[in-house]
Amino acid sequence: MSNAAVEPRRRVAVFCASADGNRPEFVDLAESVGALLAGAGVGTVYGGGRVGLMGAVARGALAAGGEVIGVIPEQLAEREVAHLGLTSLEVTASMHARKARMAELADGFIALPGGFGTLEEVVEILTWNQLGIVSAPVVLCDTDDGAMSFWAPLLTFFDHAVGVGLLRDRFRDMVRWTADAHQAVEWACGAAPEVAPKWAEFPPRP
Repeated sequence: MSNAAVEPRRRVAVFCASADGNRPEFVDLAESVGALLAGAGVGTVYGGGRVGLMGAVARGALAAGGEVIGVIPEQLAEREVAHLGLTSLEVTASMHARKARMAELADGFIALPGGFGTLEEVVEILTWNQLGIVSAPVVLCDTDDGAMSFWAPLLTFFDHAVGVGLLRDRFRDMVRWTADAHQAVEWACGAAPEVAPKWAEFPPRP
């Protein structure tokens, strides 16, 4: 069966690094997430690159016969880092347009290990959930347990923000973390969080 023939029930966007990093298990995790999404009949939306963990996600999904949609800004496509073997590749005018298009295509989101770009993407989607712009599950996934988790420092920061009164508990609870790729896919394909948006807290205008 060709990739184009696959009709997924829904799509999940995967945010992750354009580098492999120095821990091979991150590459294995990225390939597993792509393969599990494809195995569940779920399309993969990602940053469109052929390198790093992004490339690993695409390889995993394509090898399992899944639909893979890449969304990449012109600047990166012109530098020949775009993956040309995808189900479809969309080239956007800017990074802002790329993120908006990925959000438009996806019903759920998984963030794998990554740097500035990955952090920006996942926090923006959390913010959009908080504001009621989108309603979608968001899952942080890596390969370690407890304090050694890649995402542990970010989760600690979120807890700190709650502690000082700058983040509501209900918004902190939107963030799910797991070291299990199967669990990440299950959560990302599940129901969106039922959370009252932030603007509901504001007093009515006199």
